[in-house]
Amino acid sequence: MTQAVAQSNEQFIAIPSYRVGPYGSNGQSFYGGYVDYLNYVNLKEGGINGVKLSWEECETEYNNAKGVECYERLKNKNPVTKGTAYNVMATGISYALIDKTAEDKVPLMMVGYGRTDAVDGSVFPYAFPLVTTYQMQASAIVKFLTTKNGGSLAGKKIAFLYHDSAYGKEPIGALEAESLLGKFALVQIPVAHPGNEQGAQWLRIRQENPDYVIFWGWGVMNQTAMKAAQKVGYSREKMIGSWWAGSEEDTVPAGEAAKGYMSATWNVSGKNVPVIADIEKVVYATGKGNMQDQAKVGTILYNRGVSVAIATVEAIRTAQGKYGKGKVISGEQMRWGLENLNITNARLGALGATGLLPEIKTSCDNHEGSGKVKIQQWDGSKWVLISDWIEGNKALIHPLFKANAAKYAKEKNITPACMK
Repeated sequence: MTQAVAQSNEQFIAIPSYRVGPYGSNGQSFYGGYVDYLNYVNLKEGGINGVKLSWEECETEYNNAKGVECYERLKNKNPVTKGTAYNVMATGISYALIDKTAEDKVPLMMVGYGRTDAVDGSVFPYAFPLVTTYQMQASAIVKFLTTKNGGSLAGKKIAFLYHDSAYGKEPIGALEAESLLGKFALVQIPVAHPGNEQGAQWLRIRQENPDYVIFWGWGVMNQTAMKAAQKVGYSREKMIGSWWAGSEEDTVPAGEAAKGYMSATWNVSGKNVPVIADIEKVVYATGKGNMQDQAKVGTILYNRGVSVAIATVEAIRTAQGKYGKGKVISGEQMRWGLENLNITNARLGALGATGLLPEIKTSCDNHEGSGKVKIQQWDGSKWVLISDWIEGNKALIHPLFKANAAKYAKEKNITPACMK
């Protein structure tokens, strides 16, 4: 699972992961894809412009305190790179680390999670909520439902069933703004961690009888919700989850209860993406694959891990373009690479990743880089895309996180400024 020796001539990547605990099955697929792509780059290209990648994992169990411990343990494994960048795949841990990483000048990658207001790089220079934030995702889901209802949700009722944590609470501001704009009623229903008890929540949903349920779950909470919806007679075709509630780890265990369920996603599933098929040939054919269950190669979370690794590697490559090809880059140089990322469709094509994820173009003003999602639906055996890329309402959402970023800057006595 680890490649622990951090040599001075290698680009060391710290991996605070979770493969055990209540969300371990999700982490196994995600981090399996992430590590497989790093290995793939070493095997296929000999590294990045000749610089081999090395890495080490540290088990967080999706626990905030352990996440901080892993950060402190891993950041000094290589004094030059300090781990290059951190991707903890946990909003709570990212909240706990956002000040520490800025102080240590270590980029915090929050790809598809974390603080939405960190999109403002003038306030959060070392934090990168890349691809699409929770608030833009929520807005895109509302846009999809609006289109589905002839262009208006006025008079409709939407329940927001969410994991009662930083992750679940993050999109609330966006949904409240959307409900005022779209003139629909919003009913907020929290679910306590880990989410395997939802009886009271679904009784309330049955009483409220909402037109739709927007669902922000994770781990065991997801399959529990689908089964509970079936039990109370609520149509899964009226449920639409976040991208962390839309994987095979959620739908397969739910069985028949998952059929018709929808979710947002910022990456596609399947092995028809050339880079995924090539990973099987290059990595698994040589016995170096990270996944014990190779059947999960090509699933949503595996492909998401590959997508995040692609963003990581391309940021390193971008930084090398400025600071020297074939050189090990520092955390500060990685920050520049992440802030000047430009992964075009042409580049995705060259990587064999066409359609795997959206184009990403970042700047100081926009550490997100995309803001787009697709909507997929479970047909009983696989995910089927039912939309093209949908972008959330930037005119509504971006001022919200800009205001939050300004408030944060005032509280922390930060003078907003773009770094060179």
